[in-house]
Amino acid sequence: MAYRTVLVGTDGSASSFRAVSAAASLAAATGAVLVLACAYLPMRESERAAAADRLGELAYKVSGSTPADDALRAAREHAIAAGATDVLLTAEQGDAVDVLVTLAARHRADLIVVGNRGLNSLAGRLLGSVPSGVSHRASCDVLIVHTTEGGR
Repeated sequence: MAYRTVLVGTDGSASSFRAVSAAASLAAATGAVLVLACAYLPMRESERAAAADRLGELAYKVSGSTPADDALRAAREHAIAAGATDVLLTAEQGDAVDVLVTLAARHRADLIVVGNRGLNSLAGRLLGSVPSGVSHRASCDVLIVHTTEGGR
């Protein structure tokens, strides 16, 4: 089966960039479109105000989707370096699992790629992890890439 659309989630972490690189290599090998996705949650007003006070004129960097947009731009660099040529960026407000599953349906993704971070952690076992949630809810293939030391 050749994948036509591959969706990968990123949060701007080094671990997520390893998943992006794996997804990009796969997209390049199959000629698929690569959709880079980042979920974000709004800051509480008190947190935003405190950050704005400390950042001054750079306060816009912690408002709205700007941090997610920054993560996506960095992820695009990793994707291109790994060979992806057709790359879409999308940031959406919401829980990571909800956003990834929704975006996969919207873009008609054949494959969702996520890193394994949280999969083997105590918090992940008790509260659920992104890779576990996506694998249970996705209506397409899911590839969980080993992106962390010791599977954590």
